[in-house]
Amino acid sequence: MKGFLISDNHDTLVLLKLAGIGGVVAHGPVETAEALSSALAMKDLGILLMTERAAENIPEKVKKMRSSGSLPLLVEIPDRHGARRGADFLTRYIREAIGVKVE
Repeated sequence: MKGFLISDNHDTLVLLKLAGIGGVVAHGPVETAEALSSALAMKDLGILLMTERAAENIPEKVKKMRSSGSLPLLVEIPDRHGARRGADFLTRYIREAIGVKVE
C-alpha cells in the first residue's frame, strides 16, 4: 500500500517527499478535485493525506470519503501554518459520526 499527499503548498509536499510519500500541489476546488480523482485511480493507494486547506476546497467529497469507510484512508494534516481545526474537533467529529455527545 502506498501513501499519497494532496497539498495546497509546496513545503508540505517537499517534507513528505523526504519521508518517501509522493504527492501533488493543488490550488482551488477544481485542481483539488482533479488531484483527488487521480489519486483515487491509483491501484495500491492505502493512505491519502490532505492538508486541511486542500480538504477545505472539496468538503463534500471529503465527507463522502470519510463516511464510505473504504480505502484509501483519508487523513487531514495541518500545514506549516498550524492546525485549522478547533480544539474540540474530535468530539464534534464523534458527534457527527454517531450522534453521541461526548463530555
